[in-house]
Amino acid sequence: MKIQESISPNEADIRLLEALASLNQISKTINEIGSADVISSVDSLKLIVESAIRVVPGSSAVIYTYNEAKAIFEPESRVSAEPDGNENLAAASMKDDLPRVHGIGNRAVSRRDRVLSYEESDVNVHPYYESLGVKAVGCFPMIVADQVVGVLYVYLYEERPFSRLELLMLENFVHQAAMAIYHSRRLADVRKDLTRKEDDLNRLNRAGMLISSRLKLEETLESILHLALDMTGAHYGIFRLLDKSGKNLVTHAFAGQDMTRPLTEELPLNSNSVMAFAARSRQTILIPDLMAEPWAKVYYPLDAGMQMRSELAVPLINASGRLEGVLNLESPEPGAFDENHSHNLQTMATFAVAAIQEVRLLDALQEVAQLILSQPCQKVLDHLTSLACDLLNASVSALWLRHENELVLESSCGAYVHGETMPVEGSLTGLAVLNRQAVVADDVRIDPRFHRRDLAKSQNWMRALIVPLLSNENELPLGAIGVYSSEPDPGLFAESDWDKKVLTFLSYYAVMAIQNESRQQALRSAQEQRSVAETFAAVGDIASNLLHHLNNKVGTIPVRVQSIQDKCAPALQADPYLANNLGEIERCAMEAMQTVRDNLSHLRPIRLEPVNIEGRIAEALQAAKLPPGIKIQLKGLSDLPLVTAGGQSLVFVFTNLIENAADAMQGKGIISINGKAFEKWVEITIRDTGPGIPPELHDRIFELTYSGRSGQRPGKLGFGLWWVKTLMTRLGGSVNIDSDGEHGTAFRLRLPRVEEVK
Repeated sequence: MKIQESISPNEADIRLLEALASLNQISKTINEIGSADVISSVDSLKLIVESAIRVVPGSSAVIYTYNEAKAIFEPESRVSAEPDGNENLAAASMKDDLPRVHGIGNRAVSRRDRVLSYEESDVNVHPYYESLGVKAVGCFPMIVADQVVGVLYVYLYEERPFSRLELLMLENFVHQAAMAIYHSRRLADVRKDLTRKEDDLNRLNRAGMLISSRLKLEETLESILHLALDMTGAHYGIFRLLDKSGKNLVTHAFAGQDMTRPLTEELPLNSNSVMAFAARSRQTILIPDLMAEPWAKVYYPLDAGMQMRSELAVPLINASGRLEGVLNLESPEPGAFDENHSHNLQTMATFAVAAIQEVRLLDALQEVAQLILSQPCQKVLDHLTSLACDLLNASVSALWLRHENELVLESSCGAYVHGETMPVEGSLTGLAVLNRQAVVADDVRIDPRFHRRDLAKSQNWMRALIVPLLSNENELPLGAIGVYSSEPDPGLFAESDWDKKVLTFLSYYAVMAIQNESRQQALRSAQEQRSVAETFAAVGDIASNLLHHLNNKVGTIPVRVQSIQDKCAPALQADPYLANNLGEIERCAMEAMQTVRDNLSHLRPIRLEPVNIEGRIAEALQAAKLPPGIKIQLKGLSDLPLVTAGGQSLVFVFTNLIENAADAMQGKGIISINGKAFEKWVEITIRDTGPGIPPELHDRIFELTYSGRSGQRPGKLGFGLWWVKTLMTRLGGSVNIDSDGEHGTAFRLRLPRVEEVK
């Protein structure tokens, strides 16, 4: 079917005007999304289908939104319009015309381009519409940011193709519909995040509306530009923002008379231009005449066809001293700007900086919130320290976690080394923890409270801002997060309330990540303990039954041997070989029964009680029967508090690890056993000087089926470290390994302390 123009020029003009009016109305409706709690695009889509049938006379139109992540159309989103007098389409339900799997809608989605039925030999009209007399159908995908968000169907009841004008206008409607859907979806997602965090972000609700999408920032900047043009009478205005590299000023918004996009999208910060000069000098530049020296050599025309004579450029500097970009106005009239215009434009620049800061902050917080739900705690903390530097224009950031009376570096962005420690008492960071409030220092290079003045001098750190990681009112903070600046200018973030708030927000998310990780670990531990308890309850029943049968069978062997010895004493006296073997059979049977009893006893329920660690380690050392080449070093055991455990189970754990260490060192080396008490648990470290265990085996060695050494000690079932981990889990503790595979192995055991009776 060949496309032909079947409308007169006059009719085309009328329909074009109608289409433009519809586009204006649609744009207005889309702009209202996000205001007055309106987040739905239904009104906009309704206008679009109604406009579509007006520009294509005698047609019907339907819109379905599309979920690209799930690759499905959303039936509940259906919006339709039909010509006057046609009630068939209005009466259609979602099931009647739901897009088919291999229909024209899915083809348009996969191609990401329009599909016209009369151009496709293998495409047929949907049976429902065919029954209504539809002769042809056009399907137009709605695409935003390379994502399909919906599809517009237009049905023709005449045997004709779409005209070029109709196709052009429908394509415009499709773009508007795509923006309405995308805008409402984006806004809905941000609203959902803000609802969850409204307690922490109640002062940023307005900013959340402002930056409901990336387009919103440009719209805000454009509004500021139009206001600035009206106030100053300028001919042209532009916002250029600094990119992430800090090397280029990139166009983000512009406005003016008879102006298309600027000829140059990016201006290098070191370029020969007025905007770049204003950015580098961080000063407002007012130029009465661009043709005068020295500006004639500096001026860079944004468009070769525009002759400008005066210019006003204001750098965008946030509260922490960070350069965000430049706001620039130009006029073809010499001396168009005065000092009053300069002051007004600086006020406009302040509004722009606030919008930019809020966009950056909310985008960052939204990103962190997603990370908390999907990524490990360490990755979240690393991201937070990186954000702290980025948002506050700091040279270095560091996040410290409190362990008793020490602060341990958990994450940093800069020159700090992970794992570094410092005391809580007497340190600048510790002061923020003890006082539960932000701490500011003017120059950490000479501040006696700063624990690394040597590092501050070598890195030229000066100002510091540190806030505590507050969890609740009744406990000391979990730690602190701080930023350090090397900027030579005075003040900046150390004296900015905005920056204190930003860093406080980041500290809240750090606490959320830490507490979430702790809760997840507690949940996993509880689930593991319950699973182990249920398993051992079942295995215990089996073990009892097994032991009963073994007693019945193996237990008769010594009785029968003694009966033989009594009745056949003369024969045994005459045959020493027979007598010795009968005695050996009796001994082996009795030892086998005792071994089974000893090992199966671990399957029975454990009675938890207060246990002294030092005494149980002494029992384990005696039970291990170590060779003379093994030396034992004990440290910190006598002062350990009581732990909640099962005494014999704990002896078994220590014995197993000590014997493993002796075997690893082949009977010659040092086993050091150290104890350390913490607030809620006791840690015992058993370290050997053997060859170590490769990191890739650290998880496997605790598996039931793993056996790292061919030789097993007699009288053991051979379950090894699986028993150790299982028993520690049943005791409410944990076991971890530390070894590089070359310099020995350390097993760290943690057991809960006995709660003190108040």
